[in-house]
Order: sequence, then structure tokens, then C-alpha cells
Amino acid sequence: MGVADSSGTSIYYERHGRGPAVVFVHGSGGHHAAWWQQVAPLRDRYTVVTVDLRGFGNSDSSMREFDGRDFPGDVVAVLNQEDLTGALLVGQSIGAVAALRAALMRPGRVGGVVLAHSLGGIDHPELARLVAADRARAVKLPVLDRLLSKDFQDKQPALTFLFQQMGTFNVAKMADLRNLNTGGPGIEEVVSSGVPVCFLAGENDAVLSAATVRRAHELLPGSRLELVPGAPHSMYWEAPELFNDAIIRIREDLA
Repeated sequence: MGVADSSGTSIYYERHGRGPAVVFVHGSGGHHAAWWQQVAPLRDRYTVVTVDLRGFGNSDSSMREFDGRDFPGDVVAVLNQEDLTGALLVGQSIGAVAALRAALMRPGRVGGVVLAHSLGGIDHPELARLVAADRARAVKLPVLDRLLSKDFQDKQPALTFLFQQMGTFNVAKMADLRNLNTGGPGIEEVVSSGVPVCFLAGENDAVLSAATVRRAHELLPGSRLELVPGAPHSMYWEAPELFNDAIIRIREDLA
């Protein structure tokens, strides 16, 4: 375990294993421990780093409000503290926004970014319309049904309960994350950075449709698309083997 200083804010992280670095950045209901199904299988092959953004897990949560624009700096602080280079940043949902912006801030430390179930806050008018339409459909569902399939909930009640419990360790909630999508990078900025980007998505994601992700891939030159059949929004939790296999393919291709 370690603590990095992000402009005066203490950011908790853990480092496991050895080898090429893979850094996991959680979503709005997660924290470092949410990656338990990734750390154990991957630490024999990679240096696996898990990060708690401010307001989450063991990181400083004392601030009165949370600004999503601070999250990329939290990731950069960990990259700097551990002196990582060529790291693959894996951001889940809102964590993908932080991961992409961190990569653009410190491209010399990053070998690639995986935008898992997210477009990473890329600023593009057509994508904004598609994302808004997806969200309008998603909000009609109960929150849990947006994140996990009904089949998984029925067959894995214990893991479903644990998934719900993960968010209770966080002070910051989705409604608190001000400016999360404000001032996102444009496509030209992402391309000019030279940082490889991969969209990792589930075909059955109820929050962000496969069609929207495919369109983002088409619009971002040089990007990669990993579209997993049958996978929901929280693939890392519900179908970890599929998620991990995709991460391994992407990480190995960067070598």
C-alpha cells in the first residue's frame, strides 16, 4: 500500500506483483478493493496498481464537495510516486474520464488507456447526443439493473450483495462529482497526444450502448475496440474472466 500527494490531498493506492504496469481506476461505486478479481489473476504477470480517487475508499475524503476535474491529478500523483512508465491505465465508467485526462497530462508515463464502459469524456457533439440518449433510457431502470444483468443478480446473490456494499465505503457519490464531464478533450487532442486508446465495452451495457461505443471508435482514428458479447456495464465484476482476458490482450499488444 502507499499514499501519494495530489496537490495536498492524500491518495491511497496499492501495488501488487511485478512486470509491465496496469493501473486500475474505479467507477462511482468502487474503490481499490473492487478490483479483487483483477489483482489476483494478473499480479503474477504485471505490476497491478489500484487507486482510490479522492472521496473514495482510503483516500482523503475530508473536502466538503468533490470536483471531477481533480481526479486526473490523483492518478498522475500515483504514477509519479511509483515512477511508472509505459503504464496501461484502465478506467471503469467515470474512472475512464480520469484515466484519459491523466494520460493526456503525462503521456510519457502512459503506454495506453482502456476506456471501459465509457467514452472517457471525449468532447464531440455527435457523441454527446448519443450518450444523452443512452442515459435517458438507462435512468428508466433501477440502478442495480443498469450495472448488473438480471441473470447474474438471480444466480449470484452473494456477489450482488457485495457489489452493492462496495459503494458504502465511499464518501463521494455520483451526484457529488461536479464538472466530471466539463472541458473534456477533443478528438484532435487525443490523437495528437500519441496515447493509444482502446474502448472496452459490453454488448449488453445498459448505461452506454454498444452502438455508441462503436461510433466513438469510428470517430477516433487509431483507436481499438474490444466489444464483449453478452457483457453488462460492470463486466469487471460480473464477467471478470472476459474482462481480464481483454486487458491481457491489450497490455500484450503494447509490449
